[in-house]
Amino acid sequence: MANTFTAVIKREGKWWIGWIEEVPGVNCQEKTHKELQRSLKQTLKEALEFNRKEAIKAASSDYSEEPLTV
Repeated sequence: MANTFTAVIKREGKWWIGWIEEVPGVNCQEKTHKELQRSLKQTLKEALEFNRKEAIKAASSDYSEEPLTV
C-alpha cells in the first residue's frame, strides 16, 4: 500500500533542506533538489520501518494490526 506524505522543502544558500510534515524527525539537507527528494524518501522509509518494529516490540505479544484512515 502506497502512502503519500508532504515534503516541506526550501533552498537556503547552496543547500536544499527538507522535512516530512507528518513525521517528526524526518529531515534532510542536500546540495540538489533531486538529491534531497531521494534522501527524504529513504529517510522516511527507514523511520517508518523503525517505528513499525518499535511498536510491535512494545506490544510484545497478542496484538492485532488494524488499518486506520484519517
